[in-house]
Amino acid sequence: MAATQSTMLELGTAAPDFRLPSFDGKVTALDDFRDARGLVVAFICSHCPFVKHIRDEFARFARDYQPKGIAVVAINSNDIQAYPADGPAGMSAEASSAGYTFPYLLDETQAVAKAYRAACTPDLFLFDAQRKLVYRGQFDDSRPGKGSPTGADLRAASDALLNGTGVPKDQKPSIGCNIKWKK
Repeated sequence: MAATQSTMLELGTAAPDFRLPSFDGKVTALDDFRDARGLVVAFICSHCPFVKHIRDEFARFARDYQPKGIAVVAINSNDIQAYPADGPAGMSAEASSAGYTFPYLLDETQAVAKAYRAACTPDLFLFDAQRKLVYRGQFDDSRPGKGSPTGADLRAASDALLNGTGVPKDQKPSIGCNIKWKK
């Protein structure tokens, strides 16, 4: 389990466009979230121990914040030829098991991950209503084998966005498994 840090895309960056299928073939695009007050784009996968560590709390975060106007979408950009467990069947099982209430999309070409400069799973990005990046980084300080996930960092950023108080600029990178890039 090699830990990789997120690249910390520059704050204020516009959300790169995407149009991707979910594990069941339903297509979702960035524009589908145009009415949301905020949007979390999470790069995750089914097999990563860092994602497994936060998945239940991340699902709870989504259930708590979607009614407040924060939309959530997860994207799996791993090479599914090399990691078949991250393919549509594994994604479906993960979404069902974790209770995901948000689209879980497959970025088979990896173009979307590259556009977001995603580096690891989980890699989390929070955009405001104008789809400008206001937060990128860790879910919280917990790690597999170290602490219980709370989502404190992402929750604090989302609360600041919703309250209009300004998201703090001091943000810690996410740490997780590297995205499994195609060769």
